[in-house]
Amino acid sequence: MDPTSRPAVVIDNGTGYTKMGFAGNVEPCFIQPTVVAVNESFLNQSRTSSKSNWSAQYSAGVMADLDFFIGDEALTKSRSSNAYNLTYPIRNGQVYNWDAMERYWQQCIFNYLRCDPEDHYFLLTESPLTAPENREYTGEIMFETFNVPGLYIAVNSVLALAAGYTTSKCEMTGVVVDVGDGATHIVPVADGYVIGSSIKSIPIAGKDVTLFIQQLMRERGEKIPPEDSFEAARKVKEMYCYTCSDVVKEFNKHDKEPGKYIKHWRGFRPKTGAPYSCDIGYERFLGPEVFFSPEIYSSDFTTPLPVVIDKCIQSAPIDTRRALYKNIVLSGGSTMFKDFHRRLQRDLKKIVDARVLASDTRLGGEVKAHPVEVNVVSHPIQRFAVWFGGSVLASTPEFFAACHTKAEYEEYGASICRTNPVFKGMY
Repeated sequence: MDPTSRPAVVIDNGTGYTKMGFAGNVEPCFIQPTVVAVNESFLNQSRTSSKSNWSAQYSAGVMADLDFFIGDEALTKSRSSNAYNLTYPIRNGQVYNWDAMERYWQQCIFNYLRCDPEDHYFLLTESPLTAPENREYTGEIMFETFNVPGLYIAVNSVLALAAGYTTSKCEMTGVVVDVGDGATHIVPVADGYVIGSSIKSIPIAGKDVTLFIQQLMRERGEKIPPEDSFEAARKVKEMYCYTCSDVVKEFNKHDKEPGKYIKHWRGFRPKTGAPYSCDIGYERFLGPEVFFSPEIYSSDFTTPLPVVIDKCIQSAPIDTRRALYKNIVLSGGSTMFKDFHRRLQRDLKKIVDARVLASDTRLGGEVKAHPVEVNVVSHPIQRFAVWFGGSVLASTPEFFAACHTKAEYEEYGASICRTNPVFKGMY
């Protein structure tokens, strides 16, 4: 049967979570943490076994290749057994450990999606600033190890834009603010083409919010077991955090009515299962505030997210700027905080209005500038907007024509994956 008649497999690998499923679906079938647990005891055993006993070495190597877990299973295994070591194959949006990544894909395809990779085209995602060599490695693993009939490597920001349409017509000009767990990218897209020279990246992402919450709770002296403090901070972030309009007002609110605003967290120690509890106070709004006032978290980077977005749009070609301000699309789990889009829109509008006012003042009122419309688009599926955009793209008939095929790979090698068509075109 022809692979083009079957739905394509869409896998969006992120630093924190991987979303996987089949094209045409509205939601991914599985959302799993991007982590691999490998049993180190077999590897040590193969090293210590004598040189002459090659069969023992061989079987230990085979077992080491087979005995690993991914996602939630990996986290559970590492908590219950000391034999398993956790490996995070992706850091800051880039793949660092290709062996672990190959294992991760193997489990995704055979264990979770339960499909034969030779029968489906594949759509994988990549970060906008990925090196061409990384695309080559991805193509090599997919064509050599899994023998896929076709592969398309998409830029996640373009997919998020395709998912974030506000009208029945899909608007492919806009700025994607992609805040994941390990990387934050601001990517302007004009008519579906990435304006490569204007991409901005900032070193504050979801993991930094978690670390800041962990630090605040530790400084306050909450009795959280050290081995569970990061995980507890992550769950607090996901369940209780919100964005406030004014930090001082928010502090006053919490001080006036602590009973109303302070939440209680109850957890269990990973090893013994003993219960513990702690209070969650100011970190509820101070966590997401890291994006708007980065100086409270670190002195290394102090430019707020709205200023970075404004710089990004100002560095784009002048005829695209109004359209870019009008369609700022949020993507990634760390944009899901309550009122995040309202705060971002308000702060951006202030910057833009101040510039228009300064321009009018400079010209002495002779020429009146049109007000610039600033619109931050928020939608319920922005947590997996990239995956959904991939699902939409891979459902179109043109998708199969755009893919790199196995025949092309055999003819030209991995270099076919080096260039990405969305970076060619307009500018």
